[in-house]
Amino acid sequence: MKLQQLRYLVEVAKQGLNVSEAAEKLHTSQPGISKQIRLLEDELGIQVFIRNGKRVVSVSEPGKEVLRISERILREAQNLKRVGDEFSRESEGALTIATTHTQARYALPATIAEFVRRYPKVKLSIKQGSPTQICEMVVSGEADLAVATEGIALYKELAMLPCYEWNRSVVVPQDHPLLSLDRPITLADIAAYPIVTYDFAFAGRSKINKSFADAGLEPNVVLTAIDTDVIKTYVALGLGIGIIATMAYEPQRDVTLRAIDAAHLFESSTTKIGLRKDAYLRGFAYSFIEIFAPHLSRHVVDSSLLTREEDNE
Repeated sequence: MKLQQLRYLVEVAKQGLNVSEAAEKLHTSQPGISKQIRLLEDELGIQVFIRNGKRVVSVSEPGKEVLRISERILREAQNLKRVGDEFSRESEGALTIATTHTQARYALPATIAEFVRRYPKVKLSIKQGSPTQICEMVVSGEADLAVATEGIALYKELAMLPCYEWNRSVVVPQDHPLLSLDRPITLADIAAYPIVTYDFAFAGRSKINKSFADAGLEPNVVLTAIDTDVIKTYVALGLGIGIIATMAYEPQRDVTLRAIDAAHLFESSTTKIGLRKDAYLRGFAYSFIEIFAPHLSRHVVDSSLLTREEDNE
């Protein structure tokens, strides 16, 4: 049994049972992958994949368990490599952060700048996606950690570390009537106008909906987007008023817009870091986390991971 054979198994499953795509992803040949998988099946004495002719059509019941164990073995093999790297190349390596546009654009720049200053030899990558997509990147090993507001709690493989709380503001064009209110803005005030805000899966959108529902109001959401800058662009064009993360309003850049604090109207949201519970973190990964959220020291992170591992036993 070889690690290479396990990689072939896992990649075929990951590519929707398409052996050709798995071969392309792994820079090898389709016949080579098929041969090695059959050799492994012969050694195990079971059929991992069910075939119709030469085409893989499904995963057998014992094959599902083989895939689960194979994924764990490959993760542990990667952890072994990281242990060696930690002691032989303390300040070199790679760190991949999976996050949403709002976090990448508004919350992470200062952290990334400081991290690059401290670790110039570490290759830092940022992958963006929806909360579900970025969590799956961490689960699959494509990313080392996720930074998001939504989604992390849905994945049992991930430990969840709270970073900071944030709330929302309403953004409007400079001459909008809401700016002339002589009192705090209300949900009814907002509901009276077309609204541009986040897609449901993003940035605490569920809490926005809940606030309106609790007040017995139906917001007129005319456009949703995953990108805060897109929301602000359409607000500036007069399509509606925007509800965005307060941190995403920049007075010096958003000169055609004004922001109205709406923190009293919505429940606050918490940005969190998601980590695989069984991951071995390099020293610079701990450093990145602590730069972003100073209360998350290495001791706190390790304690949190240990607690969650014990909870799963």
